[in-house]
Amino acid sequence: MSNSLYVEPLGTAPHGTESLSRRVVRFIATNHFARHPRRIALVGLDGLFSAAAAYLALAARVDHVVLPAEYLRLYIGVLPLIIVCGVAPLLALRVYRIAVRHIGYHDILSIALATIVGAAVLVSALHLTGHDAYPHGPLFIGLFMRFLLVAGSRVGYRCAVEDINRRRAGRGATAERRVVIIGAGLCGAAIASEIRRQPDAGMRVIGYLDDAITKQGQIIDSVPVFGRVQDVRRVVRERDVHILIVAAPSASGDLVRRVTEHCTGLKVRCKIAPGLDSLRSANPLHTLRDVALEDLLRRQPVPVDTESVAAYVTGEHVLITGGGGSIGSELVRQIVSMKPARVLLLGHGENSIFEIEQELSREYGVEATALICDVRDGARLRRLFDLHRPTVVFHAAAHKHVPLMEANPEEAVTNNVLGTRNLAAASTEFGVKRFVMISTDKAVNPTSVMGASKRAAELAIQVECRRSETQFAIVRFGNVLGSRGSVVITMRKQIATGGPVTVTHPEVVRYFMTIPEAVQLVLQAGAMGGHGAVYMLDMGEPVRIMDLANDLIRLSGLTPGVDVPIKITGLRPGEKLYEELLTAEEGSSVTRHQRIYVAAPTEVSISETADQLDRLIAAAQDGHTAETLACLRGMVPTYSVHHDYAALAA
Repeated sequence: MSNSLYVEPLGTAPHGTESLSRRVVRFIATNHFARHPRRIALVGLDGLFSAAAAYLALAARVDHVVLPAEYLRLYIGVLPLIIVCGVAPLLALRVYRIAVRHIGYHDILSIALATIVGAAVLVSALHLTGHDAYPHGPLFIGLFMRFLLVAGSRVGYRCAVEDINRRRAGRGATAERRVVIIGAGLCGAAIASEIRRQPDAGMRVIGYLDDAITKQGQIIDSVPVFGRVQDVRRVVRERDVHILIVAAPSASGDLVRRVTEHCTGLKVRCKIAPGLDSLRSANPLHTLRDVALEDLLRRQPVPVDTESVAAYVTGEHVLITGGGGSIGSELVRQIVSMKPARVLLLGHGENSIFEIEQELSREYGVEATALICDVRDGARLRRLFDLHRPTVVFHAAAHKHVPLMEANPEEAVTNNVLGTRNLAAASTEFGVKRFVMISTDKAVNPTSVMGASKRAAELAIQVECRRSETQFAIVRFGNVLGSRGSVVITMRKQIATGGPVTVTHPEVVRYFMTIPEAVQLVLQAGAMGGHGAVYMLDMGEPVRIMDLANDLIRLSGLTPGVDVPIKITGLRPGEKLYEELLTAEEGSSVTRHQRIYVAAPTEVSISETADQLDRLIAAAQDGHTAETLACLRGMVPTYSVHHDYAALAA
């Protein structure tokens, strides 16, 4: 037989009988207090505080430390009630579950509420038990004193522990890094509080900066507000600041840019804090990160009508081409949250498809189907469509690198045009409900083979939709931050090696948005459907690539032109100074979404355009470069060809 104590649950006593004392013992044994002896000690301490407060209040009434016999009898007679009414509300409001070393403002309010409840119960208990003679003045003074003792003991313990930890960490730590927080609101105060609680982090908050007029000159939890954001450079210099933390969750890209520009040339590190929700769900100091380029370009969050997106994705068999790429993989991540019946990942590169397949399984618990296929292989595509029967297709697979496609125009045409045509035809044949093609702003008045091939692919979609029940939509947008081969990735690598950072032209500008933002709008545009409709995403203001280079160098803690040089290399073949989202013949109109516009439909001859597509694809497959470019020029009259046809033909 085991020697361990067996405690029966309440209500299961043998023979239906159980003494009151046994019930009490069993309750204590099964209660969480048995597992936390410190809580038992706190209960005893609070009972002692209740008794001491009541005694001191009566002693103050008679102005003597030793109570006269009459008052002593009164005190002893009601002492059990005072202790019970002092401790019971704290138990009921779960005050003893509060971690004392992390006690905060809301916890103090809970103690105050318990005191008020205890006062009401005690007054009623005194009346019911015939102790009306007990003076009410000392009674309420005693309750107030008890609140001060109970709350003060916990706050004092927390302060003592923090001070001990700070001293202990200071003995073996390196010099403290001085921190100024941008934003003196709830988020900033939470960061400051956590830094104070974690002395091992080696940081000390010395002040805030905030643009709010009402906060100027204030002291928040012993930390002063030094001034406004525009004072950041002066404050960093005068106060020897090592770290700046932007703790304003709604901070615009302009604010973050101002902070980083003010700190140019200063040896200060800029970090950014997430929103309050993230701070509450994790260690706030672990959520801090270095300011990234995305923060400088931050815009208002994209409002997404999730119901309209879910309406065409939930329960469907969704195929994403280029599923391992930058846009394709983010499409997959956002689509799985809409609960599709099945996710089909199609790509030509096995490694990228394998990585996103593993990520879905590991982080989302989704078993996707990986399909390795070249979209140029029409027969293979038809077999896959016949086998897996997708009902929604997102076509993100494409060759996008402008200089590489300029040197390999046949590859651009066969992948971007033939591949799109094959997918569109298979979608029609096998009854796909909705098809969304990812296009580019480089398809408008193109100066590159890549841009012209994407415009030809758009025309292929518009031809196919004339004979199809499938709803086809085309979505155009500019550059996305962090995509493979993007200018941002290239510049970061150049900075890491000491430069120079190369810029093709001092006045070249591009549109940028983050990958998640672009994908949200793509999904929203897909919900609008249409037969060959061309949607353009609102890309915000264009960004000078020269400014981009300066920002990236500053974000690395370096000074542009001093620590890292910038070199002008000249426009590459196929590049232009700026990009457009509309052709001359396309007007635009707003849609029901404020960040999405739709182009007026372009009138095309189905038979003529189909013949042009046939000739273009045949020339590319035969390796006739000059003829391929000539066919592109014929299909896309706005295409500015920079190749020498005669030289190519020779």
